[in-house]
Formats: sequence, C-alpha cells, structure tokens
Amino acid sequence: MRVPRTVVCIGALVLAATAFVPGAGAAPPEIARPGDAHIVDHVNMPVRGQSPAGVPAQAKVGGGISSNGISYRGGPVMNADLGVNVYLIWYGDWANNTATVILPTLITGLSGSTYYAINTTYYDSLKRTVPNVVNLKGQVSDSGAIVGRTNLSDGQINTIVTNAISSGALGPADVNGVYFVLTSALNVTKSGFLTSYCGWHTHASIGGADIKYSFVGNPGANGACSVQTSVSPNDNVGADAMASIVAHELVEAATDPDLNAWYDSRGYENADKCAWTFGTTNTLSNGAKYNMVLGGPNGPKFLIQQNWLNASGGKCVLSYP
Repeated sequence: MRVPRTVVCIGALVLAATAFVPGAGAAPPEIARPGDAHIVDHVNMPVRGQSPAGVPAQAKVGGGISSNGISYRGGPVMNADLGVNVYLIWYGDWANNTATVILPTLITGLSGSTYYAINTTYYDSLKRTVPNVVNLKGQVSDSGAIVGRTNLSDGQINTIVTNAISSGALGPADVNGVYFVLTSALNVTKSGFLTSYCGWHTHASIGGADIKYSFVGNPGANGACSVQTSVSPNDNVGADAMASIVAHELVEAATDPDLNAWYDSRGYENADKCAWTFGTTNTLSNGAKYNMVLGGPNGPKFLIQQNWLNASGGKCVLSYP
C-alpha cells in the first residue's frame, strides 16, 4: 500500500491526513466507571439475538412528541449545512487488512446516498433536518502502546479519542464530527464487545467541546456481530460486519448525538428499531449476500442493516425516498 510522504509521530501514535492507510497494509448498557463521571453512558448496538438496550435511563429526558413510531425529545441533531464529519481512529494492528480501504469507501459512499437520505426525515425543534452529507475528514493510526490493548474500558475509549484530538493531527475538536474508534481483532479486546454489544455511540466534553464518538470492534467471523461468517461482499468478513455496525452508529449519532433527541418509548433510537434487519438481498458469485451498491452500478457492495424512516407512519427501510 502507498504510504504518504508526511507522517507525524507523537508518542506511539502515527498520524496522517485523510488519505493515510493505517499500518503497512440485549444486556443492559455498560456503565462508565466511577472515575469516568465525565462520560455520558452510551447506546449499544446489540449482539445478534438480543434486543437493543436503548437510551440509558440516566440519559433520558421526559415527554416528547410522538411521530411515526419514534419521538422527538427536544435535543439537537447533527444538522450543520456541510453535513456530519467522520474521523476514523484505527486502534491496534491493522497492517495488511483491507478494512482500511473498505470502511473509508463506505463512509464516502454514504454521502448523498438514498440510504443516508433516511436521516433527512429527522429534525430539531426549529425543523432543521439532518442533511444527506457525510464527510470523511481524517484518519489516524494508534498502535495502542500508550493506552493498552487488553480489556479496554469505556474510559479508555474516551482517552483514545482525547489523545487523537489533542495531538492535533485530526485538526481541532469538531463538534460536527463523529469519531470512530475501530479496534483490531488481532491484539485488542474490549469489555462487553461480542457479549453485550457490537458497537456503541455516546458524547462527552473533550477539550471543552461536546464531542460525539463511537466504538466499533472487528468481530472477525464471530456470529455474535457478523451476519456472514465465511463469505462477505468485499472478501473480508470482519470488515464487512463492521460496515453495518458503523452505519448503525453513524445514523444514530446524527439523529440523537446527545442522547436526548430521537428515540421511542423503549429508548430505541432509529437504527435500534431496525437492528439486524436487512430487507431484500442479492447474492454474489462467491455466495455473499448484499443489499447496497455505492457509487454507481459497478461500485462496492455491502450488507447494511436498515434504518427507521420517520415518515409515512414509520418503518424500517434501506432507502428514501
């Protein structure tokens, strides 16, 4: 893989611009530790076979206006005119893993897609809708030597995001951004991953800014978080499983960034309401199922879970209109 000429090293972090390819190639939600009081509890994507946990009780607000099976609770949505900015933090060993191409391709392909357009049916108190724009703004590789790699806690995920932002390599703290911590299956483990959840999103004050971030681990062929365990659309079972989880967390972070905007009476956010449902699928020659093609008819293919449409009475769909 081509490595850019300019790479900034800070401690054990290897940082670069957006084009950088890292490397040389329903249980209850987990509660933040007492020492992590600055972290608002997160919203989990459940493992297969479990029901979503929903928005944590301590993050819920009362009331809400019911509409199409999901209610608006008064909080903000990510409705900046230029869309939501995505930052990828590749944590652990991602050398020679095609995920470093597959997931950035997914992010850029979602912008302007009929899939992400589902989010345009969500709005704030001034009726400002979530725009159909997703920008891949930066990527960073973190070996994990500083924070550690084993049984990571929620607080350590926060620290990983904080370190990536404070280094300056991703630019200033971005309140219109969602920072994804993507952990390798080779040498990183996370408390609760593959047993209670496949990923989650939350927000916290970092550098004096309200920062939205998400954890998504590489499940490999583990059926708890991988629908297809032997074949996949892009010939990388773990990365293709992550693609659906990333999409799940991204659409939720945009419509419920501070856990006080859109969710139903059970606390389910838009993607929670459609967890592990995929609608109509097609089959590739290698036997892999897919339901989405991005960037034109010959573009990359993915199997992505549906999202909840906040219109027409509400339903799980793969595209809008």
